Formats: sequence, structure tokens, C-alpha cells
Amino acid sequence: MNLSFFDQFSSPTFLGIPLILISMTFPALLLPSPGNRWITSRLSTLQLWFINLITKQLMMPIHNKGHKWALILTSLMIFLLLINLLGLLPYTFTPTTQLSMNLALAFPLWLATLLTGLRNQPSASLGHLLPEGTPTPLIPALIMIETTSLLIRPLALGVRLTANLTAGHLLIQLISTATMALSSTMPAVSMLALLVLLLLTILEVAVAMIQAYVFVLLLSLYLQENI
Repeated sequence: MNLSFFDQFSSPTFLGIPLILISMTFPALLLPSPGNRWITSRLSTLQLWFINLITKQLMMPIHNKGHKWALILTSLMIFLLLINLLGLLPYTFTPTTQLSMNLALAFPLWLATLLTGLRNQPSASLGHLLPEGTPTPLIPALIMIETTSLLIRPLALGVRLTANLTAGHLLIQLISTATMALSSTMPAVSMLALLVLLLLTILEVAVAMIQAYVFVLLLSLYLQENI
């Protein structure tokens, strides 16, 4: 029974072929296809407004030099948002519950921001490793601490996204299992558990949206430090 709770986090296969790629590309079918007109429908209008809002929120704290990253960050935000919400549907798989995928997204983008800072302003980027006015005996220890905190940033990004989505999915499955098990013996308790399950599902929808936003927002803040 305990192992079955974690079966939802394993990628389903068909004829030995993992279906994770299909689950990652399926959300793109939900977006309206471009046409010859600027705005073709109300759905396109809503989509353009949402993308404009996301881009504005992400690019507002960043210097003008970092606005060239707008397409990458906005696309990543929409991608994470769609696959996080896709995993809440029945008989689906959430790719962002896999730590390997989240690290594959976090590490290259973090490294790109770091290399951008080392190329454009190496002195300022290295200056973040040592706060101004540090006593001389504490300099080696602070450099090691700041370097360690810098290197674990991509790991923290991936683990944060994985842990939040995994915990939410496990809670939903545990409460849904309890609801079905108690439906025949204790209907009142089962209805109470069903109400908790409904509230938890709404909370998980909010968590899926917030975690996608936090992931990209932290990347934009790392970019701002290196511009």
C-alpha cells in the first residue's frame, strides 16, 4: 500500500516507451494556434493579457540589459504552469515531480546567469562573495560560505519545486484513499474528508501556480544580481 502511493510519480510507459515526453508536450495543444489576425478570439485576448502580465511582473525588477531574457523566462513560466496544472487532472503524470527534470531546468539557467555576470562585470560578481567591511580573520570563512550558498542555488530551486508538488500530490492521494475507505463504514467522516479533499485540491492548484512563478522569479533575481 505504501509503495502504491508513490506509483503516481513514476513515468508511465507504453510498449517500453516512456510517455513523459507526451505529457510535457500536451499542454502546448491547449494554447490557441496563431492566425493572420492580431486577436482572433476571446481566448487569444485572454492569452495575450496573461502573457503580458507575466512578462511585466518578471521584467519589472530587472535592468534594461536583462530584458533580452524576457522570452526565455516567460516561456519557462508558461511551461511550468501548464505541466503543474496538468498533473492535477485524473490519469495524468506530473513531470515536475521528478527532481532530475527540475535540476535540468534550474542548473543551465542558473549557470547562464552566473556566466553572464562573470563576463560583463567580473569584479562585481566576485564581490558578492565577500561583504564590504568584513574583518580580516573572517574573510576565508565568509568566502567559503558565500560560495557554497551560490553553488546550491540550482539545487534549492529544483528541490523546492519537487518537494512542494510531491507533498501536495501525496496528501491528495492519502485523503482520497481515506474518503473511499470510510464511505461504507462512516459516511459522515467520509463526507468531512471529501470536503477537506476539495479544499486541498483548490490549495494545490494555487501551489502549482505559485511554485511556477517562484521558480522563474528567483531566476530573474539571480539574473539581476549579475547584470
